Amino acid sequence: MIKPFAVALIVLLSQSQGFAQTIYPIDRAAILAGARFDFKVEFADRVDPAKLKVTVNGEDFAAVFGQSGTFVEREDGKDQSALTLRGVTLRKPGNVTVEVSDGTQKRSIAWTVYDTGPRKAKNVILFIGDGLSPAHRVAARLLSKGIAEGKSLGKLAIDDMPHMALVATAGSDSIITDSANAASAYATGHKTAVNAMGVYADRSASPFDDPRVETITSLAKRQLDMSIGVVTNTEIEDATTAAMVAHTRRRAAYDEIVEQLFAARPDVLMGGGSANFLPQGAAGSRRKDDIDYLARFREAGYPVVTTKAELDLLAAGSDTRKLLGLFATGNMDGALDRKFLKGGGVKKFPDQPDLTEQVQTALNILSKNDAGFFLMVESGLIDKYAHALDMERAVYDTIMLDNAVSLARGWARARGDDTLILVLADHNHPNSLVGTISDDMSTTPNLPLRERVGVYEKAGFPNYPAPDADGYPSRVDVSRRLAIFSASLPDHYETLRPKLDSPNEPTVKGDEPGTFKANEKYKDVPGVVLRFGNLPAMMGASVHSGEDVILTATGPGSERVHGSMDNTDVFRLMAEALGLAAAGQ
Repeated sequence: MIKPFAVALIVLLSQSQGFAQTIYPIDRAAILAGARFDFKVEFADRVDPAKLKVTVNGEDFAAVFGQSGTFVEREDGKDQSALTLRGVTLRKPGNVTVEVSDGTQKRSIAWTVYDTGPRKAKNVILFIGDGLSPAHRVAARLLSKGIAEGKSLGKLAIDDMPHMALVATAGSDSIITDSANAASAYATGHKTAVNAMGVYADRSASPFDDPRVETITSLAKRQLDMSIGVVTNTEIEDATTAAMVAHTRRRAAYDEIVEQLFAARPDVLMGGGSANFLPQGAAGSRRKDDIDYLARFREAGYPVVTTKAELDLLAAGSDTRKLLGLFATGNMDGALDRKFLKGGGVKKFPDQPDLTEQVQTALNILSKNDAGFFLMVESGLIDKYAHALDMERAVYDTIMLDNAVSLARGWARARGDDTLILVLADHNHPNSLVGTISDDMSTTPNLPLRERVGVYEKAGFPNYPAPDADGYPSRVDVSRRLAIFSASLPDHYETLRPKLDSPNEPTVKGDEPGTFKANEKYKDVPGVVLRFGNLPAMMGASVHSGEDVILTATGPGSERVHGSMDNTDVFRLMAEALGLAAAGQ
């Protein structure tokens, strides 16, 4: 547990930034011309509004933004004042200086407002492998393509793309992001804090009144009348997918995020997470109210499907332009469980579609709009399995992501390549492929645990069976398996073996509140070792890391992908491909 003194120190440091005022958007923000955003100034103390002076490039803020906004002398009842303007825009490209003075102290920050040229791409497809690390990509290549005498027998679709870059992922409050602020950077072009999406995380008590920034989905729909699709195999209201639409600094606010999804009405929504669409009292519901969002979506003209069979039926004969697909109450199951092991939630939800089938249906529906579409596709369980040190399941879901990308690339080629396709992770996991594990999965391993790991020449090559037509080996419990280890570890029982019954659960709740301990489920596995982790006791799983992620791209506008980029540049790349600023003029 964190000691009280440490907690006090953390709070003190987080509140002490050395600024008389905090200004949103933050210093060095890059703003798309014509995009909507909220402007807010937070004062450290209570100020006299008569002495307040705010200018934008030397002009009074009200004249520039066309509104005077709302001044609150005591925000949240505290002796701290705030000025807020909602939904403002800046249309003239160039450098912008914002100066704020309360009569005693002043602060100046700089923004850049950028334009776009004419539209290049009719469609944009953004693939996100949540937590996808380079180790996952290499492992997916080894298993799905094979290797002989050191040379791969094929390339992944996610790697065999003409343009590549490294993308930095830090957030506004930390070098380590979570999925919310990482995906929010892609969706808005603005940095924000951990757990926040579509907003700058301010100091107010409410998680829903923070300064908003417009998302790529809103811009594409508002400026170009494009269709919008959001597809995942996690809960649709979870962080990555929600960040494409929602505005909140609390990613766990699932009920309110579902409300925002309904208000935004993307044309296609598919994933898990029906529990927060169902009214409380309904079987499987996790809502805290009686609102039935399945009924609301149906009333808004959305067919609702809950199984692969229903999805196939709709795809075969329907001319629908809208779809809500919810295939599990929580997260869907990954490829390894659905196709081979039948673990996880497969017994409860036996007829879940594959990500490739979801993508194909989304393309069929969205492409009916002559104005084009924006589609975000997430292979989200890569991250969840990586957190749980379940490397085999993470790799199989990386293969599934690659299959979905291959499908989309083939679809785009058949149309004449009018679609920008981007593939990247939202953040990294500290995983490394260090060699192989020699273990025939017999009752008693032949070697002590650490001696089963082969490195350098002793690693050799894994002996997974030849993959099927979709790139999946039929077994993971072979005698020479890939050794993928995480650099961040909770206390856990290390078996070096795939979990064939159900996804790995390395920890359970500890004896003290807010702590975790090693899951004794694995204590009696032959050759097991209790491995003491390097993470605090309140962490029950591996954590994200701060390395750059890999971005690969093809299609109109992809030539801008090269070298080193920031995650906010991904938004700008998509905005420029769609000519969003030009469309708003």
